Amino acid sequence: MKKEKITFSLPFMFLGVLFCVCLIAANLFETKQVSLGPLELTAGLIVFPVSYIINDCLVEVYGFRMARLIIWLGFAMNFLFVIFGWLADMLPGAPYWTGEEAFHFMFGLAPRIAAASFVAFLTGSFLNAYVMSRMKVLQSGRRFSIRAIASTIVGEAADSLIFFPLALGGVVPWEVMPTLMLTQVVLKTAYEIVALPLTIRVVRLLKRIDGKDAYDRHISYRLFK
Repeated sequence: MKKEKITFSLPFMFLGVLFCVCLIAANLFETKQVSLGPLELTAGLIVFPVSYIINDCLVEVYGFRMARLIIWLGFAMNFLFVIFGWLADMLPGAPYWTGEEAFHFMFGLAPRIAAASFVAFLTGSFLNAYVMSRMKVLQSGRRFSIRAIASTIVGEAADSLIFFPLALGGVVPWEVMPTLMLTQVVLKTAYEIVALPLTIRVVRLLKRIDGKDAYDRHISYRLFK
């Protein structure tokens, strides 16, 4: 029996690359804590929510199985980046170079952040994709905005509950941690709401270019399939 040939479109590949870039950048940006008035945040807020927006677009247009492929690809590229960063940090610095301490802070802390990020990212991303996928079928493809926001709340909440205690416990005071996690979830969800008009246009464009509008009926949601 001849196997079906699997092809990937240019828009799908672009989303996959952008997804990986966002994850790698977020790992570095999460090392910086930011104070904006009364809010205690991490700089990862700039880029990390974009990965959830991309996740929503992938599930909506191409379905859970294709989103699963990109999630695992993002995991692999993130892991590779962390390994390269660790190796670079292990190399002895030149005698005239004065950036050793700053470089070690970034890439010495990165493995811990990455380990927490791996667990949190997989949990949050797959929950986000699952909620998007199931709600689309239940809603017969209507109300994209509702499922995009609902899936983000579920995914971001799971991500924050796992990531911050594992990655920043002992670095960020424990009494600050609950406020930091809640603030991150609220702001990342607000980020998605603000970006929603653009997300809707991107989804419509992808559907028109690729001629796809996946409905995940009778599929397996196993993560390793």
